[in-house]
Amino acid sequence: MRFYNFTIIVAIASILTSCGSYLSQPVDFEAPRTGEISETTKRLRSLPEPEEKVVVGVYNFRDLTGQYKPSEVGSTFSTAVTQGATSILVKALEDSGWFTAIERENIGNLLNERNIIRSTRQEYQGGNSSEPQLPPLLYAGILLEGGIVSYDTNIMTGGLGARYLGVGASTQYRQDRVTIYLRAISTSSGKILKNVYISKTILSQALDASLFKYVSFQRLLEAETGFTRNEPVQIAVKEAIEKAVEGLVVEGIEDKIWTPKGGDTIASQLVNDYSLDKEEEELTGLYNRKYIERKYNSALGVSLGASLLSADFSKNYLAPQLTIDYKNHIYRGLALQLSGSVFELNGGAAFTETFGSLGAGLNYTVLPNDKLTPFVQAGAGVLSRLSEIEISDAKSNFFKLQYGLGMEYLITDNLGLKGFATHNITLSDELDYTINGTRDDHYFNFGIGVNFYLGKSNNNN
Repeated sequence: MRFYNFTIIVAIASILTSCGSYLSQPVDFEAPRTGEISETTKRLRSLPEPEEKVVVGVYNFRDLTGQYKPSEVGSTFSTAVTQGATSILVKALEDSGWFTAIERENIGNLLNERNIIRSTRQEYQGGNSSEPQLPPLLYAGILLEGGIVSYDTNIMTGGLGARYLGVGASTQYRQDRVTIYLRAISTSSGKILKNVYISKTILSQALDASLFKYVSFQRLLEAETGFTRNEPVQIAVKEAIEKAVEGLVVEGIEDKIWTPKGGDTIASQLVNDYSLDKEEEELTGLYNRKYIERKYNSALGVSLGASLLSADFSKNYLAPQLTIDYKNHIYRGLALQLSGSVFELNGGAAFTETFGSLGAGLNYTVLPNDKLTPFVQAGAGVLSRLSEIEISDAKSNFFKLQYGLGMEYLITDNLGLKGFATHNITLSDELDYTINGTRDDHYFNFGIGVNFYLGKSNNNN
């Protein structure tokens, strides 16, 4: 019954978390509206004014992927991305306020129309030389080239669902990715002044909940609800192009290709803000994971926790333990680890004793470039009784094998917070002074602590 209630709660919570989409279902025809304004558009429009606008020409900014829209029911001739990226780029150039875009995509139409104007004037004005000539066309100092170079589907898919006694809910998602390149070329020298690379993910999401249950004899209740939400590819392309234009402007300021009004003060502030954002974005990997560089190759760790005996007594209790360890990275996430512990093993009234242990082994950080990472460790060591031995001829020193796993969160470059659990096998049944059964005595250590990172990082780590 508890799981039944839990399933209903999960279904309701899933719907409520996306209630913006669920409660905004279309119920009537909608009037035309202006295009959506994203945060990228707002940043582009908030750029400072230029000292002088740059005349640019865009001949073609096209789809270079050659990819058709994926379909589960057969082939389709609809392309995966828009074929009107040139128009989107021209609009982004206008929104930035930094460029004067001139018509080059359909330059043939423009030249034909100008020829028609000249012919008409010559034919109906009798060659009157006092009539003004057509003004010359603007020529571009910079050409903008590039295109949509990649559209990758299903780079990440997944979902979650549960069903119990006819009540269930599920959610699914899919993430695609579009990539563009934009470069600026000097028409006087042919030199490529800047080349900007931008990618944007595209999210598709589905959520549904259903109920199928007999409420009484021959009375069946069946209900279902749900929705899907797909991020428009055109908007994703638009945001990627706008981000590329913003990057082109700021990186051009940084390289002194053009300057903003307000001089070096405005330029420095704009470049610094952009550099911080770019550095943050470059640290983020393909699956939106932030990659960091660990700057230190060794660490001193201190942790507090508890030990739990598993031996020949039926009752065992958690007891305190203190651990100090040192690790030095050998290669990437692999480190040599030395550790020392003082802990108590508590078997109730029958057995309670304090031990000390020394160990050596290997520690492997699974995700060495992430702030939050699991780690595994394994090794061997010795432990000794620190309390007075109850039986004079009892064994006081033991060899042990140990392995465990844990999780670490890097708070700063040289400080990490960790939690761990280890299993220690003593290879002896005399730890609690009692030999019983065929299984050797063993114990568990649990703890939380901190790692203080020291030294300098090697290039191979």
